[in-house]
Amino acid sequence: MEKVMIIKERLKTTQSRQKSDTNVRRRDLEFKEDDWVFLKVFPIKGIMRFGKKGKLSPRYVGPYRIIQKISQVAYKLELPPEMLLVPSVFYVSMLKKVVGDLSAIVPVETIEVSEEMLYE
Repeated sequence: MEKVMIIKERLKTTQSRQKSDTNVRRRDLEFKEDDWVFLKVFPIKGIMRFGKKGKLSPRYVGPYRIIQKISQVAYKLELPPEMLLVPSVFYVSMLKKVVGDLSAIVPVETIEVSEEMLYE
C-alpha cells in the first residue's frame, strides 16, 4: 500500500506540473464582429481543402469577415459564393487574425507568372 501511495503522489505532482505548463502557453483568442481573419486549410488528404491542394498549397486562405459570434469559441464567417458547400461556422483554432492592411493582400489566383519567372 505504501508503494501505491507513493505512485499516486508522484502522478499528482507530474499532472500539476504539466497543467501549469500548458496554462502558461495557452492564449485565449477572441474576435469581434467585423474583424478580418484567415481560415486554416489542411493539406492532408481526406480533409476539406477549400479548393486548394498540392504540396505547396497555402496553410491559410482568406481574409474573411466575421459576421457573428456564435459562442466564445465559435464564429460565423462571411464566405464567398464559391464556398457554398462549406459550413460558415468555425472553431477559434481554425482562425488567425489579419494583422496589417487588407488592401495589400493579393489573391493567389490573380498572380500571373511570365516565362522569365517574373510577376507584377
